[in-house]
Parts: sequence; structure tokens; C-alpha cells
Amino acid sequence: MASESVKSQYTVTIGIECHVQLKTKTKLFSGADNDAREAAPNTLVNHIDFGLPGALPVLNGEAVPLAAKAAFALGTKPQKFSKFDRKHYFYPDLPMGYQITQFDEPIILGGEVTFDVNGEIKHVGITRAHLEADAGKSTHPAGRDYSLVDLNRAGTPLLEIVSEPDMHSAAEAKGYAKELYLRMKYAGVSDANLYYGNMRFDVNVSVSKTDEWGTRTETKNLNSFRSVEKAVEYEVNRQIDELEKGNEIIQETRGWDDTLLQTFSQRTKEDAHDYRYFPDPDIPPVVLTDEQIAEFETSMAKLPNDYREILLSVGLEKAVIEDIIAVPNTAMTVGRVYELAGGSHAKRVAFWLLQPQSDDSEDITEEGQRVSDENLVKLSQMVEDNKLSSTAAKEVLADLLKTNDDPEKIAESKNLLQVSDEGAIAEIVSQVLVDNPKAAEDVKNGEMKAIGFLTGQVMKLSQGKANPALAQQLIKKQLGL
Repeated sequence: MASESVKSQYTVTIGIECHVQLKTKTKLFSGADNDAREAAPNTLVNHIDFGLPGALPVLNGEAVPLAAKAAFALGTKPQKFSKFDRKHYFYPDLPMGYQITQFDEPIILGGEVTFDVNGEIKHVGITRAHLEADAGKSTHPAGRDYSLVDLNRAGTPLLEIVSEPDMHSAAEAKGYAKELYLRMKYAGVSDANLYYGNMRFDVNVSVSKTDEWGTRTETKNLNSFRSVEKAVEYEVNRQIDELEKGNEIIQETRGWDDTLLQTFSQRTKEDAHDYRYFPDPDIPPVVLTDEQIAEFETSMAKLPNDYREILLSVGLEKAVIEDIIAVPNTAMTVGRVYELAGGSHAKRVAFWLLQPQSDDSEDITEEGQRVSDENLVKLSQMVEDNKLSSTAAKEVLADLLKTNDDPEKIAESKNLLQVSDEGAIAEIVSQVLVDNPKAAEDVKNGEMKAIGFLTGQVMKLSQGKANPALAQQLIKKQLGL
């Protein structure tokens, strides 16, 4: 591997193509189910997906509004006119012999993604994003002399987002992939489940010692932020090593081995003219009016930066904010609590939701959530009113996750409500001062650390029910402070 001094002589250039599976019920041009996650091979197909003679594709009407939302999430607007084209290549998992895609007039042009990398704001331009139907999947059983084809994914609606080559490090590539994921998730464009391949990243990398770009390679089908980062790191090191040995870089498509953390050669890269693009005669162009575009825009949900502003305004640190933003459903819940009850409650709920309360706590903010926003606010208000300690509130929340019952009823049933009866607590304080004369004397002499010990003894005698602030106040009062 080349030394750091050698690496510093090279400029790294990175661009990313991301395939986003649209959140539709059916495929892009057929009525077959769009959710192939657990389906048996070749069960979610019909005559269009099989490419049978005479089969006529019809555009899924839900794909266009989702693509429009993606445009707004990328900081631009959908094009008023876009059309579909045929991209020809021959592979067993492509029954038609061509892929239906958008070539020279895609639905999205331009845009930008901004994100933070180690405190520095990076800007990555978007070249374009186009709608296209996915191919099927070929599998190659180990030790066998044949391949199998599953067409469940054939026709799956994709939006391919192509970035400008504006990234120059593995950290920037990872940061861009993360932010793109969040924007598509928050905008409701895609389920964005990386494990199931709802978003896949193709990473183009080149290195050069001059102002001109070097020969690029494309590492395909990366499905995690870690693999994006590691693939870039490996490919940069590999290319520099090759060039330092006097070898040329071959423009090619490469795969990624997630176990070995290495890329490997798959095939030489085709150019656009190899695909013989031409307009698809079966599918009319997509024509949008100003009114339709405005309607799409008004239906947009809040995006990550909208939630970052809310979370920053309630006094959370940036690192905590990013932890919350990383779980969209949590951020959305905190945002709703903010609108419902204000910043102090939103901040408290944010910290609660950062702490896993039970095995199924991740379900707290899923669609059809078990805990209502109103109950979260009510629980927070109980803490603010000193009816519950912070520790007791978390215990109530754990039950709330399972039942969504009234938090006050849960607290009562668990005997967790704090006692704010001054007379009752004063009696306990008197007993504690009698039992702990040395600590009481220390407090009198100005050693205020001892007051924490005495307060703890009050809490112990009251079985955790005493209001600690009131207990401390009464300790001082009875000691004449």
C-alpha cells in the first residue's frame, strides 16, 4: 500500500449513482406486487415482467408524485416534460432484451445535497435523476454449472440519482450516502431499507496527479454506508498502487466483497452508445403542469434540515441531534411533540427516545405507534410538575410502550408518584437528620456535598417517593441554613 506522502500527490474524485426503490404498491409498468422481500422466486411476476410478446407496459401513476417529492428533497423541482427510453443489453435477468429508463430527458435535472463532515459543510451537486424499471436477479449456486434467474424484482420502480463528481474522500462519500438516505426516507419517497436493497449505491472512483480526471472504476450494488466508505478507501489505495507500479487503470465495473473488504473485477464498462438508446414507443411522455408541481410541493413532509433546526432550537447538541435524525420516526415524533407542547417537552422526549426502553422500543414511532404524542407530553408534564422523578418516568415509559395507557394510572399502579406533601417529607427529614448527625453537622459547616447524601437518605426512607428538590429545601430549613 502506498505511503501517505505518495497518496497526498493524488487527487481523488468520486461520484455516486444511487438506485432508490420507490414506495409504490405495484411495479413501475405492471400490476405485480412491489414488495419482493420474503417472496419465493418468480412469484411476483406477470406477462409484462416476463416480456411476453404483445405485453404493453402502463406507467404506475404513483411513481410520478414520488419522483416529484425526490426532486424537492434534492433542492430542485421535477421537469415539466420527461420521457422514457429503451436501454438495450442482453442478460438472462432482462427478459425484454432492454430496460425501460429515461435517457436524455429525465424527470429531475440539477439539485444539491449538503451535509456535515467533521464540522465542515460539503456540497454535492446532482446531475440528474431518472425513473427506470429494475432488472431481475441472477444467482449462481456454489459448485453448480448453471445460474438461476428470479424475476421478482423485474420491473421494480427505481429512481436513479446521479451525483456530480464533487466528493474527494471516503468520509465525504459516506456522508453523502447517509444524507441522501435520510432525505429519501423523510420525504416518503422510499422505505429506504438498506438490508433489502431499497437503496443501492454505485461508486465511481478515479485518482490523478494532474488537473485531469483519471480513469474511473465503478463499484456496484453497495448497500450500506460502511461499504461505501470502505469500497472507496480500497479502490483509492488500489488505483494509486497500480499507477505507482507503472500500470494503467482499466475502466471497468467492479464488485464488492464485504467479508474481505475488497473490490474485484466484474466486466469492462460499457459506454452509452453501446446501449442503443431510443424513445420507448409504448409509453407516453410525462407532462406536468405548474399546478401539479405546486400541489406536489405543498404535500412535502419536513426534511432532515427542518428537524435539525427544531432540535437545535430546543438546546440539543449537534452530536445528539444527528443521533435523533438518524432514526426518522424518532425525529418525527419529537417534531410533533414540539408543535404540540413546546421545546422543554420536545427535549425531554428526545432524550427518552434515544434510550432503548425495551426489546420493542424501536416500534414506538412506527406507523400505528403504540404511544400517542399526547401521552408522551402528559408523561413529560408529570416530570415537570415534580410528580415523577426522571428515573420513574423511564419506568412508566417502558409500560407505556406496551399499553399506551394513561401514564398517571401507570405511575399510580407502580407506586411511583412523588410525595410533595411538605408535612410528610418534613417528618422523614427530621428522622434522617437524627440518624445522620455527622452529615448534618458537615452541611452546617458548609460542606454542601453532604446534603446530597442526606437527600439520598430521605429518598430511601420514602421509597423514592419524596420530591428531592423539596427534600433538600427542608433539610436546609431544619438545619437553619
